[in-house]
Amino acid sequence: MTVIISNRGPYQFKKSNNGFIAQGGAGGIASSLGPLLTSGAAGDSATWIAAALTPDDRAATRAGQVKAPGIELDLLDLDEREYLLAYNLISNSTLWFIYHGIFDLARRPRFDHRFREAWAAYENINQAFANAAAEKANPGDVVLIQDYQLNLVPAMLRSARPDLRIAHFSHTPFCGPNSIRILPPDIARAICGSMASVPSGFHSARWAQSYEASAREMLGSNANITDSFVASLGPDHDLLATTAQLPETAVGRADLKEQIGDRAMILRVDRIDPSKNILRGFSAYQRLLETHPEWRNRVVFVARLNASRQTLPEYIGYRNEVEQAISQLNDEWGTNDWSPIILDERDDFPTTAAAFADYDVLLVNPIKDGLNLVAKEGPLLNQRDGVLCLSPEAGAWDELGVDALSVHPYDIEQVADSLNQALTMEPKERAKRAASLRTRAGARQPIDWLKDQLAAAK
Repeated sequence: MTVIISNRGPYQFKKSNNGFIAQGGAGGIASSLGPLLTSGAAGDSATWIAAALTPDDRAATRAGQVKAPGIELDLLDLDEREYLLAYNLISNSTLWFIYHGIFDLARRPRFDHRFREAWAAYENINQAFANAAAEKANPGDVVLIQDYQLNLVPAMLRSARPDLRIAHFSHTPFCGPNSIRILPPDIARAICGSMASVPSGFHSARWAQSYEASAREMLGSNANITDSFVASLGPDHDLLATTAQLPETAVGRADLKEQIGDRAMILRVDRIDPSKNILRGFSAYQRLLETHPEWRNRVVFVARLNASRQTLPEYIGYRNEVEQAISQLNDEWGTNDWSPIILDERDDFPTTAAAFADYDVLLVNPIKDGLNLVAKEGPLLNQRDGVLCLSPEAGAWDELGVDALSVHPYDIEQVADSLNQALTMEPKERAKRAASLRTRAGARQPIDWLKDQLAAAK
Protein backbone atom coordinates (compact mmCIF):
# COMPACT_ATOMS: atom_id res chain seq x y z
CA MET A 1 0.00 0.00 0.00
CA THR A 2 1.06 3.59 -0.66
CA VAL A 3 0.24 6.23 1.94
CA ILE A 4 0.11 9.91 0.94
CA ILE A 5 0.33 12.57 3.65
CA SER A 6 -0.48 16.19 2.84
CA ASN A 7 -2.05 19.19 4.49
CA ARG A 8 -4.87 19.42 1.91
CA GLY A 9 -6.57 16.30 0.63
CA PRO A 10 -7.99 15.42 -2.80
CA TYR A 11 -11.58 15.98 -1.66
CA GLN A 12 -13.56 18.35 0.51
CA PHE A 13 -16.97 17.49 1.88
CA LYS A 14 -20.27 19.32 1.65
CA LYS A 15 -23.26 18.55 3.82
CA SER A 16 -26.35 17.36 1.94
CA ASN A 17 -29.77 15.94 2.79
CA ASN A 18 -28.31 12.42 2.54
CA GLY A 19 -25.12 12.95 4.49
CA PHE A 20 -21.98 14.39 2.88
CA ILE A 21 -20.90 14.76 -0.74
CA ALA A 22 -17.23 14.50 -1.74
CA GLN A 23 -16.11 17.34 -4.03
CA GLY A 24 -12.73 17.72 -5.74
CA GLY A 25 -10.29 19.66 -3.55
CA ALA A 26 -8.26 22.69 -4.58
CA GLY A 27 -4.48 22.84 -4.81
CA GLY A 28 -1.79 21.47 -7.09
CA ILE A 29 -0.97 18.40 -4.99
CA ALA A 30 -4.58 17.24 -4.95
CA SER A 31 -5.11 17.81 -8.68
CA SER A 32 -1.81 16.12 -9.61
CA LEU A 33 -1.87 13.11 -7.28
CA GLY A 34 -5.59 12.48 -6.92
CA PRO A 35 -6.30 11.06 -10.41
CA LEU A 36 -3.13 8.94 -10.28
CA LEU A 37 -4.07 7.24 -7.03
CA THR A 38 -7.67 6.55 -8.05
CA SER A 39 -6.37 5.01 -11.29
CA GLY A 40 -4.07 2.64 -9.39
CA ALA A 41 -0.83 4.22 -10.60
CA ALA A 42 0.66 4.01 -7.08
CA GLY A 43 -0.15 0.31 -6.67
CA ASP A 44 -3.10 -1.85 -5.72
CA SER A 45 -4.27 0.39 -2.90
CA ALA A 46 -3.63 3.89 -1.61
CA THR A 47 -4.50 5.80 1.53
CA TRP A 48 -4.45 9.58 1.74
CA ILE A 49 -4.10 11.30 5.10
CA ALA A 50 -4.96 15.00 5.20
CA ALA A 51 -6.43 17.64 7.50
CA ALA A 52 -10.16 18.26 7.81
CA LEU A 53 -10.10 21.92 6.73
CA THR A 54 -13.72 23.06 6.70
CA PRO A 55 -16.61 22.75 9.18
CA ASP A 56 -18.26 20.23 6.85
CA ASP A 57 -14.99 18.25 6.62
CA ARG A 58 -14.87 18.05 10.41
CA ALA A 59 -18.56 17.13 10.63
CA ALA A 60 -18.10 14.34 8.06
CA THR A 61 -15.08 13.06 9.98
CA ARG A 62 -16.97 13.00 13.28
CA ALA A 63 -19.91 11.28 11.63
CA GLY A 64 -17.67 8.63 10.08
CA GLN A 65 -18.82 9.59 6.59
CA VAL A 66 -15.53 10.42 4.90
CA LYS A 67 -16.00 8.37 1.75
CA ALA A 68 -14.18 9.29 -1.45
CA PRO A 69 -14.30 7.57 -4.87
CA GLY A 70 -11.40 5.24 -5.61
CA ILE A 71 -9.28 6.02 -2.55
CA GLU A 72 -9.23 5.50 1.20
CA LEU A 73 -9.24 9.00 2.68
CA ASP A 74 -8.43 9.69 6.32
CA LEU A 75 -9.18 13.28 7.40
CA LEU A 76 -7.70 14.38 10.71
CA ASP A 77 -9.99 16.36 12.99
CA LEU A 78 -7.21 18.53 14.42
CA ASP A 79 -7.45 21.12 17.17
CA GLU A 80 -8.63 24.15 15.20
CA ARG A 81 -6.66 26.77 17.15
CA GLU A 82 -3.43 24.75 16.96
CA TYR A 83 -3.95 24.13 13.26
CA LEU A 84 -4.41 27.82 12.48
CA LEU A 85 -1.33 28.77 14.53
CA ALA A 86 0.76 26.17 12.72
CA TYR A 87 -0.61 26.89 9.26
CA ASN A 88 -0.72 30.69 9.36
CA LEU A 89 2.18 31.67 11.61
CA ILE A 90 4.71 28.91 10.88
CA SER A 91 3.95 27.43 7.46
CA ASN A 92 2.77 30.51 5.58
CA SER A 93 4.20 33.46 7.52
CA THR A 94 7.62 31.98 8.30
CA LEU A 95 8.67 28.93 6.27
CA TRP A 96 7.12 30.19 3.01
CA PHE A 97 8.93 33.52 3.44
CA ILE A 98 12.26 31.87 4.36
CA TYR A 99 12.16 29.39 1.49
CA HIS A 100 11.21 32.04 -1.08
CA GLY A 101 13.58 34.73 0.24
CA ILE A 102 10.88 37.38 0.66
CA PHE A 103 11.35 38.55 4.26
CA ASP A 104 11.94 42.27 4.80
CA LEU A 105 14.73 41.47 7.25
CA ALA A 106 14.88 44.96 8.75
CA ARG A 107 11.37 44.30 10.11
CA ARG A 108 10.59 40.61 9.99
CA PRO A 109 10.73 37.92 11.23
CA ARG A 110 10.30 38.45 14.98
CA PHE A 111 10.69 35.30 17.04
CA ASP A 112 8.77 36.16 20.22
CA HIS A 113 6.62 34.19 22.66
CA ARG A 114 3.74 34.10 20.17
CA PHE A 115 6.02 32.55 17.56
CA ARG A 116 7.13 29.92 20.07
CA GLU A 117 3.50 29.11 20.84
CA ALA A 118 2.89 28.67 17.11
CA TRP A 119 5.99 26.50 16.74
CA ALA A 120 4.73 24.21 19.51
CA ALA A 121 1.44 23.97 17.60
CA TYR A 122 3.35 23.13 14.39
CA GLU A 123 5.14 20.32 16.22
CA ASN A 124 1.83 18.98 17.57
CA ILE A 125 0.13 19.09 14.17
CA ASN A 126 3.07 17.30 12.54
CA GLN A 127 2.99 14.70 15.33
CA ALA A 128 -0.71 14.10 14.71
CA PHE A 129 0.00 13.37 11.03
CA ALA A 130 2.90 11.08 11.94
CA ASN A 131 0.77 9.20 14.49
CA ALA A 132 -2.01 8.71 11.95
CA ALA A 133 0.41 7.34 9.35
CA ALA A 134 2.12 5.07 11.88
CA GLU A 135 -1.24 3.60 12.81
CA LYS A 136 -2.54 3.28 9.25
CA ALA A 137 0.50 1.92 7.38
CA ASN A 138 1.17 -1.79 6.96
CA PRO A 139 4.70 -3.18 7.49
CA GLY A 140 7.02 -2.02 4.72
CA ASP A 141 4.53 0.35 3.11
CA VAL A 142 5.67 3.36 1.09
CA VAL A 143 4.79 6.73 2.63
CA LEU A 144 5.04 9.93 0.56
CA ILE A 145 4.97 13.12 2.64
CA GLN A 146 4.13 16.33 0.81
CA ASP A 147 5.47 19.83 1.37
CA TYR A 148 6.60 22.37 3.94
CA GLN A 149 3.57 22.21 6.23
CA LEU A 150 4.81 18.75 7.26
CA ASN A 151 8.59 19.23 7.47
CA LEU A 152 8.79 17.44 10.85
CA VAL A 153 6.77 14.35 9.93
CA PRO A 154 9.65 12.40 8.30
CA ALA A 155 11.73 12.09 11.49
CA MET A 156 8.67 11.53 13.69
CA LEU A 157 7.40 8.74 11.44
CA ARG A 158 10.86 7.24 10.94
CA SER A 159 11.26 7.03 14.73
CA ALA A 160 7.86 5.40 15.26
CA ARG A 161 7.97 3.05 12.23
CA PRO A 162 11.51 2.33 11.01
CA ASP A 163 10.09 -0.43 8.77
CA LEU A 164 8.35 2.06 6.48
CA ARG A 165 9.83 3.34 3.22
CA ILE A 166 9.46 7.11 3.43
CA ALA A 167 10.15 10.06 1.12
CA HIS A 168 9.42 13.75 1.54
CA PHE A 169 8.75 16.13 -1.35
CA SER A 170 8.97 19.95 -1.21
CA HIS A 171 6.92 21.89 -3.74
CA THR A 172 8.71 25.08 -2.69
CA PRO A 173 12.32 26.10 -3.18
CA PHE A 174 14.69 25.63 -0.24
CA CYS A 175 16.84 28.38 1.15
CA GLY A 176 20.63 28.32 1.32
CA PRO A 177 22.85 28.25 4.42
CA ASN A 178 22.80 32.00 5.01
CA SER A 179 19.02 32.15 4.99
CA ILE A 180 18.42 29.02 7.08
CA ARG A 181 20.38 30.75 9.85
CA ILE A 182 17.60 33.34 10.09
CA LEU A 183 15.57 30.70 11.91
CA PRO A 184 16.32 29.98 15.58
CA PRO A 185 19.01 27.25 15.58
CA ASP A 186 16.86 24.63 17.32
CA ILE A 187 14.11 25.08 14.73
CA ALA A 188 16.49 25.06 11.77
CA ARG A 189 18.11 21.87 13.10
CA ALA A 190 14.71 20.25 13.67
CA ILE A 191 13.60 20.92 10.09
CA CYS A 192 16.86 19.93 8.45
CA GLY A 193 17.30 16.90 10.71
CA SER A 194 13.82 15.64 9.93
CA MET A 195 14.17 16.04 6.18
CA ALA A 196 17.68 14.51 6.29
CA SER A 197 16.27 11.32 7.82
CA VAL A 198 14.61 10.34 4.52
CA PRO A 199 15.13 11.02 0.80
CA SER A 200 13.88 14.59 0.26
CA GLY A 201 12.82 15.65 -3.21
CA PHE A 202 12.52 18.95 -5.09
CA HIS A 203 11.43 20.16 -8.53
CA SER A 204 14.88 21.60 -9.27
CA ALA A 205 18.45 20.50 -8.65
CA ARG A 206 19.17 24.01 -7.36
CA TRP A 207 16.69 23.62 -4.51
CA ALA A 208 18.07 20.18 -3.67
CA GLN A 209 21.59 21.62 -3.53
CA SER A 210 20.45 24.51 -1.33
CA TYR A 211 18.71 22.08 1.02
CA GLU A 212 21.77 19.84 1.31
CA ALA A 213 24.02 22.84 1.98
CA SER A 214 21.63 24.12 4.66
CA ALA A 215 21.35 20.68 6.25
CA ARG A 216 25.14 20.40 6.35
CA GLU A 217 25.39 23.89 7.86
CA MET A 218 22.89 23.13 10.64
CA LEU A 219 23.67 19.47 11.35
CA GLY A 220 27.45 19.45 10.97
CA SER A 221 29.92 17.97 8.54
CA ASN A 222 29.67 14.47 10.03
CA ALA A 223 25.87 14.28 10.07
CA ASN A 224 24.12 11.46 8.22
CA ILE A 225 22.13 13.25 5.52
CA THR A 226 20.10 11.03 3.21
CA ASP A 227 20.61 11.90 -0.45
CA SER A 228 18.06 14.27 -1.95
CA PHE A 229 16.44 13.68 -5.34
CA VAL A 230 14.99 15.79 -8.15
CA ALA A 231 11.57 15.11 -9.67
CA SER A 232 10.02 17.86 -11.75
CA LEU A 233 6.25 17.81 -12.06
CA GLY A 234 4.75 17.94 -15.54
CA PRO A 235 1.26 19.00 -16.63
CA ASP A 236 -1.58 16.53 -17.05
CA HIS A 237 -1.72 16.25 -20.85
CA ASP A 238 -5.19 14.66 -20.95
CA LEU A 239 -6.65 17.33 -18.68
CA LEU A 240 -5.16 20.11 -20.79
CA ALA A 241 -6.44 18.57 -24.03
CA THR A 242 -9.93 18.09 -22.59
CA THR A 243 -10.05 21.61 -21.17
CA ALA A 244 -8.95 23.12 -24.48
CA GLN A 245 -12.04 21.61 -26.15
CA LEU A 246 -14.61 22.69 -23.57
CA PRO A 247 -17.39 25.10 -24.64
CA GLU A 248 -16.41 27.36 -21.72
CA THR A 249 -12.91 27.66 -23.14
CA ALA A 250 -14.26 28.65 -26.55
CA VAL A 251 -16.46 31.27 -24.91
CA GLY A 252 -13.47 32.58 -22.99
CA ARG A 253 -11.44 32.95 -26.17
CA ALA A 254 -14.29 34.83 -27.85
CA ASP A 255 -14.63 37.15 -24.85
CA LEU A 256 -10.91 37.92 -24.86
CA LYS A 257 -10.98 38.59 -28.60
CA GLU A 258 -13.82 41.05 -28.09
CA GLN A 259 -11.91 42.87 -25.31
CA ILE A 260 -8.49 42.92 -26.97
CA GLY A 261 -9.30 43.08 -30.67
CA ASP A 262 -6.22 42.89 -32.87
CA ARG A 263 -3.83 44.02 -30.15
CA ALA A 264 -1.01 41.83 -28.87
CA MET A 265 -1.53 40.11 -25.52
CA ILE A 266 0.92 39.87 -22.63
CA LEU A 267 -0.39 37.35 -20.08
CA ARG A 268 0.38 36.43 -16.51
CA VAL A 269 -1.46 33.81 -14.41
CA ASP A 270 -0.69 33.82 -10.69
CA ARG A 271 -1.91 33.74 -7.15
CA ILE A 272 -1.55 37.17 -5.55
CA ASP A 273 1.53 36.29 -3.54
CA PRO A 274 4.60 38.47 -2.85
CA SER A 275 6.87 35.71 -4.18
CA LYS A 276 5.22 35.94 -7.62
CA ASN A 277 6.66 39.45 -8.15
CA ILE A 278 3.52 40.87 -9.72
CA LEU A 279 4.27 44.51 -8.92
CA ARG A 280 7.65 44.50 -10.70
CA GLY A 281 5.98 42.88 -13.69
CA PHE A 282 3.61 45.85 -13.93
CA SER A 283 6.53 48.26 -13.46
CA ALA A 284 8.31 46.64 -16.40
CA TYR A 285 5.16 46.97 -18.51
CA GLN A 286 4.94 50.64 -17.51
CA ARG A 287 8.56 51.06 -18.62
CA LEU A 288 7.78 49.35 -21.93
CA LEU A 289 5.04 51.90 -22.62
CA GLU A 290 7.35 54.76 -21.65
CA THR A 291 10.32 53.71 -23.79
CA HIS A 292 8.44 52.18 -26.72
CA PRO A 293 5.51 54.47 -27.51
CA GLU A 294 4.72 52.37 -30.56
CA TRP A 295 3.14 49.80 -28.22
CA ARG A 296 0.63 52.22 -26.74
CA ASN A 297 -2.85 51.11 -27.74
CA ARG A 298 -1.31 48.10 -29.50
CA VAL A 299 -0.79 45.73 -26.55
CA VAL A 300 -2.90 44.60 -23.58
CA PHE A 301 -1.60 43.03 -20.39
CA VAL A 302 -4.11 40.38 -19.21
CA ALA A 303 -3.54 39.66 -15.53
CA ARG A 304 -5.38 36.57 -14.29
CA LEU A 305 -4.81 36.85 -10.54
CA ASN A 306 -6.41 34.89 -7.72
CA ALA A 307 -6.56 36.21 -4.16
CA SER A 308 -4.58 34.06 -1.72
CA ARG A 309 -4.18 33.76 2.06
CA GLN A 310 -6.37 36.72 2.82
CA THR A 311 -6.15 36.07 6.57
CA LEU A 312 -2.50 37.19 6.55
CA PRO A 313 -1.66 40.93 6.70
CA GLU A 314 1.18 40.64 4.19
CA TYR A 315 -1.16 39.18 1.59
CA ILE A 316 -3.95 41.66 2.21
CA GLY A 317 -1.46 44.51 1.84
CA TYR A 318 0.10 43.03 -1.29
CA ARG A 319 -3.31 42.56 -2.94
CA ASN A 320 -4.09 46.22 -2.24
CA GLU A 321 -0.79 47.26 -3.83
CA VAL A 322 -1.50 45.14 -6.91
CA GLU A 323 -4.95 46.65 -7.37
CA GLN A 324 -3.57 50.17 -6.90
CA ALA A 325 -0.81 49.56 -9.45
CA ILE A 326 -3.35 48.38 -12.04
CA SER A 327 -5.60 51.37 -11.40
CA GLN A 328 -2.74 53.88 -11.61
CA LEU A 329 -1.31 52.40 -14.80
CA ASN A 330 -4.70 52.31 -16.50
CA ASP A 331 -5.44 55.88 -15.38
CA GLU A 332 -2.10 57.13 -16.74
CA TRP A 333 -2.04 55.33 -20.09
CA GLY A 334 -5.60 54.22 -20.84
CA THR A 335 -7.82 55.77 -23.49
CA ASN A 336 -11.52 55.59 -24.25
CA ASP A 337 -11.03 52.36 -26.21
CA TRP A 338 -7.92 50.88 -24.56
CA SER A 339 -7.31 49.56 -21.05
CA PRO A 340 -3.59 48.72 -20.83
CA ILE A 341 -4.24 46.11 -18.11
CA ILE A 342 -7.25 43.83 -17.89
CA LEU A 343 -7.60 42.25 -14.44
CA ASP A 344 -9.46 38.94 -14.22
CA GLU A 345 -9.76 37.46 -10.72
CA ARG A 346 -11.77 34.36 -11.64
CA ASP A 347 -10.28 31.10 -10.38
CA ASP A 348 -11.51 29.13 -13.35
CA PHE A 349 -9.27 26.89 -15.45
CA PRO A 350 -11.28 26.89 -18.74
CA THR A 351 -11.00 30.70 -18.97
CA THR A 352 -7.33 30.45 -18.03
CA ALA A 353 -6.90 27.90 -20.83
CA ALA A 354 -8.55 30.40 -23.19
CA ALA A 355 -5.94 33.01 -22.28
CA PHE A 356 -3.15 30.45 -22.66
CA ALA A 357 -4.33 29.68 -26.19
CA ASP A 358 -4.00 33.25 -27.46
CA TYR A 359 -1.19 35.03 -25.63
CA ASP A 360 1.70 36.54 -27.57
CA VAL A 361 3.91 36.81 -24.49
CA LEU A 362 3.65 34.87 -21.23
CA LEU A 363 5.37 36.63 -18.31
CA VAL A 364 6.52 34.41 -15.42
CA ASN A 365 8.89 36.48 -13.26
CA PRO A 366 8.82 35.12 -9.69
CA ILE A 367 11.33 36.15 -7.07
CA LYS A 368 11.67 32.43 -6.42
CA ASP A 369 9.39 29.51 -7.25
CA GLY A 370 9.59 25.79 -6.58
CA LEU A 371 8.52 25.00 -10.15
CA ASN A 372 5.76 27.21 -11.66
CA LEU A 373 3.49 24.91 -13.65
CA VAL A 374 2.04 27.88 -15.57
CA ALA A 375 5.36 28.09 -17.45
CA LYS A 376 4.67 24.58 -18.78
CA GLU A 377 0.91 24.70 -19.23
CA GLY A 378 0.99 27.94 -21.20
CA PRO A 379 3.30 26.74 -24.01
CA LEU A 380 1.41 23.44 -24.29
CA LEU A 381 -1.93 25.20 -24.85
CA ASN A 382 -0.76 28.24 -26.80
CA GLN A 383 -1.75 28.47 -30.49
CA ARG A 384 0.05 31.69 -31.48
CA ASP A 385 3.72 30.74 -31.09
CA GLY A 386 3.74 32.78 -27.90
CA VAL A 387 7.07 33.73 -26.31
CA LEU A 388 7.82 32.73 -22.71
CA CYS A 389 9.54 35.38 -20.59
CA LEU A 390 10.76 33.38 -17.60
CA SER A 391 12.65 34.19 -14.41
CA PRO A 392 15.71 31.98 -13.87
CA GLU A 393 14.55 31.81 -10.23
CA ALA A 394 11.60 29.60 -11.24
CA GLY A 395 12.34 25.89 -10.91
CA ALA A 396 10.94 25.41 -14.43
CA TRP A 397 13.90 27.40 -15.79
CA ASP A 398 16.05 24.24 -15.55
CA GLU A 399 13.92 22.60 -18.24
CA LEU A 400 12.61 25.54 -20.27
CA GLY A 401 15.28 28.24 -20.01
CA VAL A 402 17.02 27.40 -23.28
CA ASP A 403 13.89 28.37 -25.25
CA ALA A 404 12.64 31.22 -23.03
CA LEU A 405 13.70 34.84 -22.72
CA SER A 406 15.31 35.44 -19.35
CA VAL A 407 13.69 38.08 -17.12
CA HIS A 408 15.67 39.07 -14.03
CA PRO A 409 13.17 39.30 -11.16
CA TYR A 410 14.53 42.60 -9.83
CA ASP A 411 15.67 44.36 -13.04
CA ILE A 412 12.80 46.49 -14.38
CA GLU A 413 14.76 47.79 -17.39
CA GLN A 414 15.86 44.31 -18.43
CA VAL A 415 12.34 42.90 -18.15
CA ALA A 416 10.93 45.79 -20.20
CA ASP A 417 13.56 45.10 -22.87
CA SER A 418 12.69 41.40 -22.85
CA LEU A 419 8.99 42.17 -23.27
CA ASN A 420 9.81 44.33 -26.28
CA GLN A 421 12.09 41.64 -27.68
CA ALA A 422 9.31 39.08 -27.30
CA LEU A 423 6.72 41.33 -28.96
CA THR A 424 9.00 42.12 -31.92
CA MET A 425 10.52 38.66 -32.41
CA GLU A 426 10.51 37.42 -35.99
CA PRO A 427 7.81 34.81 -36.76
CA LYS A 428 10.36 32.16 -37.71
CA GLU A 429 12.19 32.54 -34.38
CA ARG A 430 8.92 32.55 -32.46
CA ALA A 431 7.79 29.35 -34.14
CA LYS A 432 11.11 27.62 -33.49
CA ARG A 433 11.12 28.53 -29.80
CA ALA A 434 7.45 27.66 -29.35
CA ALA A 435 7.86 24.21 -30.91
CA SER A 436 10.85 23.44 -28.71
CA LEU A 437 9.03 24.75 -25.62
CA ARG A 438 6.08 22.45 -26.29
CA THR A 439 8.44 19.49 -26.45
CA ARG A 440 10.26 20.43 -23.25
CA ALA A 441 7.12 21.42 -21.33
CA GLY A 442 5.42 18.17 -22.28
CA ALA A 443 8.36 15.87 -21.59
CA ARG A 444 7.06 14.91 -18.14
CA GLN A 445 3.62 14.14 -16.77
CA PRO A 446 2.35 13.70 -13.19
CA ILE A 447 2.89 9.92 -13.41
CA ASP A 448 6.63 10.49 -13.95
CA TRP A 449 6.80 12.67 -10.85
CA LEU A 450 4.95 10.05 -8.77
CA LYS A 451 7.20 7.23 -10.02
CA ASP A 452 10.29 9.22 -9.02
CA GLN A 453 8.96 9.62 -5.47
CA LEU A 454 8.09 5.93 -5.23
CA ALA A 455 11.56 4.99 -6.45
CA ALA A 456 13.23 7.33 -3.94
CA ALA A 457 11.19 5.87 -1.07
CA LYS A 458 11.93 2.32 -2.08
